[in-house]
Amino acid sequence: RREPSTPPATSRRRKRDLHFRQREGAEGRSLEERLGECSSRDGVPGAAGTCSPQESGMNAVGVRMVTRSRSRGPGAGQQGSREKPAPLRREEAAPGRKSYSSVKRQRKAQRLNVAYEASEGEKGEGVEHLQSPAWEPQDWRQQLENIRTMRSGKDAPVDQLGAEHCYDLSAPPKVRRYQVLLSLMLSSQTKDQVTAGAMQRLRARGLTVDSILQMDDSTLGTLIYPVGFWRNKVKYIKQTSAILQQRYDGDIPASLAELVALPGVGPKMAHLAMAVAWGTVSGIAVDTHVHRIVNRLRWTRKATKSPEETRRALEEWLPRELWSEINGLLVGFGQQTCLPLHPRCQACLNRALCPAAHGL
Repeated sequence: RREPSTPPATSRRRKRDLHFRQREGAEGRSLEERLGECSSRDGVPGAAGTCSPQESGMNAVGVRMVTRSRSRGPGAGQQGSREKPAPLRREEAAPGRKSYSSVKRQRKAQRLNVAYEASEGEKGEGVEHLQSPAWEPQDWRQQLENIRTMRSGKDAPVDQLGAEHCYDLSAPPKVRRYQVLLSLMLSSQTKDQVTAGAMQRLRARGLTVDSILQMDDSTLGTLIYPVGFWRNKVKYIKQTSAILQQRYDGDIPASLAELVALPGVGPKMAHLAMAVAWGTVSGIAVDTHVHRIVNRLRWTRKATKSPEETRRALEEWLPRELWSEINGLLVGFGQQTCLPLHPRCQACLNRALCPAAHGL
């Protein structure tokens, strides 16, 4: 037969003691005082047997416990069944001993106590500061120096036919700036030799904003052919020239945002126009050559999928004093050595440092 489950004796005593203590606090009198009142009322001081459980506020078991503790005397508690104290609550830790919850909270707080890099106004306030190291590619300085060595001859197509060499030196300043912008618009998806030929034919007709607006589309298309996407470029050149005449008096904008807003002008063209036409470094100009070489050298945290994504990743770590140099350096290197197909790795000084050299 299955026996009914009963709590251990210690658990029952603990619950009884807690019940008695709660009754003491509620009525403001101890159990022994109430028993004493009952016994003195019957004329027998110190006897508890004549007091009913209802009068004393205890059940019969509680009366027997108090009577038994009196009969044992003051020293009986050390050898007999000593009354156990009520269990400590979590909020009441014993003196000199930490509760489990407080220790757990302290450990969690220690794990979360991480130093950080504070702002300018928080420095010097007793907070531990950590300078997070900036990410940079491995061996990039040596790789860059090797590229400089390989490009020391300045004999790549970009060195003679780039945007810096396509405008008329004798023209007024705003005409020169317009010619720089036009050469950059023609250079997209086009080899430097083809761009230079188109610019030479346009300059022979007097390349200004007014001359382009007076020229019909078919004539303009004939002059710039065979640049890449020449039909779209005819439309963009006409639209941009009209905006420059209406808003800028035939000059080009002096800000990156206004340049990018022009039809047919992308971020790479705008950054180069700011550098060549205005002498201002506004960012890194990234074309297909720069995009390819940066990914081959692993100069970004992760592989990038577009020139604009490469530009943002490159500007995060490359020192700003190198921004104006890096485009021409890498474009010429991509034209001569780090070719899109069949790169000349055996002739490259970075063949031992280039992560992509072993997989090409």
